[in-house]
Amino acid sequence: MRRERGDVNILFIGDVVGPAGCRHLQRVLPDLRRQYGAQLCICNGENSAEGNGLGYDSAQMLLQAGVDVITTGNHLFKKREALSLLEEMPHVVRPLNYTRAPGCGWYLFDSIRGQVCVVSLMGTVFMDGLPSPFETMDEFLKDPPCETVVVDFHAEATSEKRAMGFYLDGRVAAVLGTHTHVQTADAQILPGGTAYITDAGMTGPADSVLGVKKEIILERFLTHLPNRFEIASGPCTLCGVALELEGKRAKNIASFCV
Repeated sequence: MRRERGDVNILFIGDVVGPAGCRHLQRVLPDLRRQYGAQLCICNGENSAEGNGLGYDSAQMLLQAGVDVITTGNHLFKKREALSLLEEMPHVVRPLNYTRAPGCGWYLFDSIRGQVCVVSLMGTVFMDGLPSPFETMDEFLKDPPCETVVVDFHAEATSEKRAMGFYLDGRVAAVLGTHTHVQTADAQILPGGTAYITDAGMTGPADSVLGVKKEIILERFLTHLPNRFEIASGPCTLCGVALELEGKRAKNIASFCV
């Protein structure tokens, strides 16, 4: 029996930081999924483990919270177990342009309303010297697994993220920025129909600097000496975007923080 395609509602959650961020996601996500009628939930989990990176424990916490696909970035391999995790858990995706790493850079999610291909991609400006994300996407889009492609672009430079949004406009359904942990105010649908935001924000301790204890970061800036980062405590916030997609085109994008 042929399944009819319809609008797909997606929640995309910004970088989850540490066990505190995982626990807040577990508390908040079930209600968010009901509120937005989401068939698919994606989150960036590269900072979700204790200390940094992604491990089995944090991956399980995210999945148990209701996440369907976990995207990653430059901190993924801070935990050695990430190498085996990628081989055993296909719904955890490494950056597509990490071409020599284990695992896969995309995951095909099958929902009752249609298939969605979730791509994890990493920028190169002020980041690791990976193959060009622009050329990597050109090659991938020659034969994508399905029509609806959502890209988590994990990058430092706003200019690179904006450029990628326009480069893929009309070719993918969404380009959603992560990595800088501060939600930007530019959620929009680009002229070609692609949903875009420069950064979806962070899920973790609100009274912090990007999830880390503010006293530690202040010491680093004031002394220029190395110190050990520790995840902050206290109330958390969850930031992300809600998407309504149909094929390659986005019908709506809305940012939220809860």
